[in-house]
Amino acid sequence: MASADQVLSVLDSCASKATFPMLDNGYIYPAAARLSLFRSDQNWAIVIETFGFSPRAESPYVAVDTFADVLHDRNGPEKYIRQDAYERYLSLNPHNETRFFYPIETGDWQDQNDLELVALGATAVNLRDLKVPIPSVERCAELGIINENSRQLRVFELCRFLAEISRERVLTTIRERRVSVTPEQKRILQLEEWHHPDLAKGELPSQTETFQHLALVLETGDRSYYRPTLPPNTHWKNWPAGGTL
Repeated sequence: MASADQVLSVLDSCASKATFPMLDNGYIYPAAARLSLFRSDQNWAIVIETFGFSPRAESPYVAVDTFADVLHDRNGPEKYIRQDAYERYLSLNPHNETRFFYPIETGDWQDQNDLELVALGATAVNLRDLKVPIPSVERCAELGIINENSRQLRVFELCRFLAEISRERVLTTIRERRVSVTPEQKRILQLEEWHHPDLAKGELPSQTETFQHLALVLETGDRSYYRPTLPPNTHWKNWPAGGTL
C-alpha cells in the first residue's frame, strides 16, 4: 500500500497540471460535489464528483475525477489518431482519469437561441428517472438561489435548484462513481462536504488538512484519521468566481 506522502504527491502533481478539481473554475458554474475513498490491501483511489454547468459543454454534467495508484478501464489506443498521442495521454495522466455523465436529459427545456437560459414556457426536466417541475424565480430565492435574469432562469441556477432538492440524482450512480476504480477496492469513506484547497491561490492538496487526513486513511485503512477541524467549503456559495469567465 502506498504511503500517505505518496498519495499526496499524486494529488499535488495533478493540481500542478490542472487536473485536480478547482471549485472556482471560471468556466464552470458549480452546483454540487461529493468525495469517496476506495481501498484494497494493495490499491487506493479517491473519487471527486462535481456537478454543474459549463456554457462550453452546452448541457449540465457531473464530472468524475479519479485519482489512484492503478486506474481501471482506461482509454484504449483505438481512441487516438496515432500511437504517440495515446502514449502522451498515458504519460501526462498516469494516476488520474476524468469521465463525464449527463443526469439531465437534453430537450426543449433549454432556450435554443441561448443554451445558457431555461426556455420560456418550459415546465419540467427529466432528471434520470424523475420528471422535475422547473421552479419559479421565487422558489429558487427561497433556497438562496438568486435569479440573475429578470425574465428567465439561467441553466446554472436550475442546476443549483436540482442539487438542493434531488442531490442523489444530480450526482453519480454507484456504477458511474466506480468507473475508473479497480473492482476489488471497497468504499471506506464518503464525504458530502469537506474543506477543499483554493487552487487559484496556489494552495495544494498536501497543504490542506482534509487531504492530509484522507491520505492517512488510505494508507492505514483507519477512518478515524479523518478528524476535520476546518469548516467545509464545498458548497457553491463559497466559490462565487466559478463560471464567471
